[in-house]
Amino acid sequence: MTGLRTHLAEKPWLWSFLAAALVWGLAVAFAGGHGGGEILTSALAFGTFTVIVGLGQMMVITTGPGNVDLSIPATMTLSGVIAMKVMDTDSAHMLIGILAAMGASLVVGIVNYTLIRLLRIPPIIATLSSSFLVLSTAISYGRGLRIKPPPPLAEFATVRMFGIPLAAIAICFLSLAVAVILKRTVYGRTVAAIGQNERAAWLAGLNVRGTRFATYVLSALLAGLCGILQSGFSGGAALNMGDDFLLASIAVVVIGGTSVAGGRGNVPGIWGAALFMYLLVTMLNIFGASPGVRLVMTGVIIIAVITIAGGERQTR
Repeated sequence: MTGLRTHLAEKPWLWSFLAAALVWGLAVAFAGGHGGGEILTSALAFGTFTVIVGLGQMMVITTGPGNVDLSIPATMTLSGVIAMKVMDTDSAHMLIGILAAMGASLVVGIVNYTLIRLLRIPPIIATLSSSFLVLSTAISYGRGLRIKPPPPLAEFATVRMFGIPLAAIAICFLSLAVAVILKRTVYGRTVAAIGQNERAAWLAGLNVRGTRFATYVLSALLAGLCGILQSGFSGGAALNMGDDFLLASIAVVVIGGTSVAGGRGNVPGIWGAALFMYLLVTMLNIFGASPGVRLVMTGVIIIAVITIAGGERQTR
C-alpha cells in the first residue's frame, strides 16, 4: 500500500485515470452492466476536443502563476466560423478554409502576447479582453449562419476505427508530440524553467520573451484546430460552440496533475481528466440528477479529486 501511494505521488496524472475508471464503473453498474463500451467511446469522442485546448492551456499555465488563456472559447468560435464560411460545404476549399482559420488563430495568439508584453496587462485580463474582440469579429463575420462542413471534414471528425474515434487517435499522436516537445526540446525545458523562476531563467540566458510568445501562439493555434474539428463533428460552426471549454480547459490541466504554480506540465493527465469530466456528467445523467444537482456534484467531486491528487504536491 505504501508503494502504491508513493507511485501515485510520483505520477500525479494517474489520479485522473483512477477517477475516470471509478465513475465509469459506477455508471455501468447503475445501467445494469450494459453500454459500458459505448459510454467509453462517447467519452473519447467528446473528450478529445477538451484535450486539444487543454494541451495549449497546459503550456500557458506551465509558464508560471497568473498565466492563463481565457481567449480559447472565442478563438475556437472564430476559427470554426472562418473555416465553415471559406469552405462553404465544398471539399475543394477545405485546405484553404483550414489555413484561413489557423491564420486567424495565429493572429489571436500574437495579439494576446502583444497586450501582455507591450501594454503590461496581466495575462488573465489581456486574454479576456481580446476574447471580446475575437468573439465580436466572429459574430460580425458569421452573421448567425450555420454552414455545414464538407463531407471529408465531417467524416474525419465522426468516423470510428475499431470502435475508437479517428480524431481521438490523431490527437493521441498530437499529445505525444507535445509531450516530447515539453520534455525533450530546448523550448519545452525553457517553458518549465520560466514557470519555476522567470528571473532565474532570464539570468541564465534563456529566451524568456520568445518562449512566452510562442506559448500563447501555440495555445491559440490549438484552440483554432479544436474549433475546426468541433465544427466538423457538430455539423457546422455556432457562436456558442466554445462556451463549455473555458473552465474545462483549465480544469483538465489542474486535475491532470499540472502544477498551477508553473514549472511542471503533464500531458497524460489531460486525457485522464478529460475522460473523467465527461464520464462524471454521464454518470450523473444516468442517476437522473437534475441540472442544478449535476452542477453542484460536478464541482464538489472535481474539488475532491484535485485535493486528493494535489495534496502531496502543494506541500513541497
